[in-house]
Amino acid sequence: MTPDSSDSMRDEIPLLALSRQIRAEIIETAYKTETIHIGGCLSCVDILIALYYGVLSLRPDEPDWPDRDRFILSKGHAALALYTVLAHRGFFPIEQVATFNEERSCFTEHPVWKNLPGIEATSGSLGHGLSIGIGMAVAANLSKRLYRTFVLMSDGECDEGSVWEGALFAPAHRLKNLVVIVDYNKWQACGRTCEIMDLSPLKEKFSAFGWDAYEVDGHDIGSMISLMKTALRSPDRPIAIIAHTIKGKGVSFMEDDNNWHYRIPSAEDVMKAHMELKVE
Repeated sequence: MTPDSSDSMRDEIPLLALSRQIRAEIIETAYKTETIHIGGCLSCVDILIALYYGVLSLRPDEPDWPDRDRFILSKGHAALALYTVLAHRGFFPIEQVATFNEERSCFTEHPVWKNLPGIEATSGSLGHGLSIGIGMAVAANLSKRLYRTFVLMSDGECDEGSVWEGALFAPAHRLKNLVVIVDYNKWQACGRTCEIMDLSPLKEKFSAFGWDAYEVDGHDIGSMISLMKTALRSPDRPIAIIAHTIKGKGVSFMEDDNNWHYRIPSAEDVMKAHMELKVE
């Protein structure tokens, strides 16, 4: 926690309630629209809340404000989580998210640039978000603007070669305005990340490439806000935050169960999840 921990704790209490509410809405929307990728959505909810409520400089009523911080959801399959957080943050009405993944809806299964306010890049083909974010960070420096760029990646996409080319480029160009957060839920589509292509030790890999690298509990909203604010004081290096998370976090029968990468919830699943999350 920050030195003014009592204030931070008061701030965090409503965010924890918001976290439960957003999880419930994600599950209900997935049920109604018969869509997948719930597990990866739930693992990154707290990261998104920490960013959008504690770190990012933005104006929801002026989404194209030139000095806004940029956020890229590189793990585009978690778009439903991003849309729900953006709606609660005031970028568009929450009721509109109910059209998620419907034909001709702007709320596509993966984010599409310019489809909606707050979407800075098209993503979904994994491994590209870091390179896009690097371009935005370089553009900020060339135009002498102070905005920062944040990229949320999955651990599975760290198998992609372009990620590590970008990881070499960013420190070489001293992109201190770039922050990468890895949603390290230890799964990818077909199995455990460690069994498919082991990333450990991931923090040390980023450090060896020249990043200021940290590890954090990816479900501790207050700690993530505090860490990111502290890390952004780094004088001349990009920042990598390895956020340890649980796939399906918040619902016992979904937690650490990779079936929820592709499984669609039933009405009974929604009811049970709402009971656990203590929402109506």
